[in-house]
Amino acid sequence: MKEKTDHKKASHKLQAQQLIQNFKKRGFEGIYCDSSAQAVQEICRLIPAGSLVGLGGSETILESGLIDALRRMDIRLLDRYKEGVSKEAVDEMRRQGLQADIFICSSNAISADGKLVNIDGTGNRVAALIYGPEKVIVMAGMNKVASDVQAAIVRVKNQAAPPNSLRVGVSTPCSLKGFCQDPNCQPPNRICCQLVISEASMTPGRITVVMVGETLGY
Repeated sequence: MKEKTDHKKASHKLQAQQLIQNFKKRGFEGIYCDSSAQAVQEICRLIPAGSLVGLGGSETILESGLIDALRRMDIRLLDRYKEGVSKEAVDEMRRQGLQADIFICSSNAISADGKLVNIDGTGNRVAALIYGPEKVIVMAGMNKVASDVQAAIVRVKNQAAPPNSLRVGVSTPCSLKGFCQDPNCQPPNRICCQLVISEASMTPGRITVVMVGETLGY
């Protein structure tokens, strides 16, 4: 019997090929993996033994199984997901993560021309993406790809922010309505506080984007 073609996977690969070319022009490195398991192996391969590794808040890296793999490595992991860790300890890990050797996070969206689009609450993730850690690894499912920057912003505010608000237990207008209600969303509950568009890296290769041919995160 002829093996059934996975057309979604085939489309993801074509998109990833274009993205990798666009990333290169912007000073980013791009890697495509068919599965989370393959992506986890690739990411672990990029981390030298003994490295101080920081983590951004990310449903993607939790779903992928990356955290468990990192815990088995010979590294100094700032494990904000460890059972029983206090809010104060997480806050301290966020600060230490800005001086980590490796910082791992996801991206809320990626434009087709290779820009990373992120909206943060506290801002530690986008701060580390911009400056500090020697190396940043971004893990993202192909569901995060948008046609352009404006579509990426719309995606973040309407597809990522509402479930993220529910995940962290913050009562925002979007968590009640399911869609962005920007004019009515104010601190201290607002989680969309910093909008950062990473158009390029002045240090070529500092940021590696590992794309996964799966739906991961929000």
